Amino acid sequence: MYSLELIINLIIIALLIPTIVYAYRLNHSLKVLRENQNSLAQLVNALNEATFKAENSIPKLKSVTEHSSEGLKEVVDSAKELKDDLLFINERADNLADRLENVISTSRTGLKPGNENLTAAGDEPPAPDARSEAELELLKALRSIK
Repeated sequence: MYSLELIINLIIIALLIPTIVYAYRLNHSLKVLRENQNSLAQLVNALNEATFKAENSIPKLKSVTEHSSEGLKEVVDSAKELKDDLLFINERADNLADRLENVISTSRTGLKPGNENLTAAGDEPPAPDARSEAELELLKALRSIK
């Protein structure tokens, strides 16, 4: 019987040694987890703070975007108006160039410019004093741009 007790005690000791080693490793892992728990809590707090700042920045960002889009819309509208004015000026310049070309070609052939109708179809040359209000406004706008 004495040997049976010794064998049982040796088996218990053999089982207790891995249990102690496992408990030591578990204790070490729990210690690391507790240390990292503080770091994790700090990380969560920092993330919450960053989220709060981001949420507070969204309305400011929206207002800045709306303000800049309004300014951009004004610039685009102004550019469209200028484009229309430039198209009008370009059309008038083309008509004047055509008329000038006709005058030059008739003067080279020896005809007097007063003998032919030199205007383009449907385009009568305006008298210097008979400028429309739109032309005067356009000229004024062009002079202010320079």
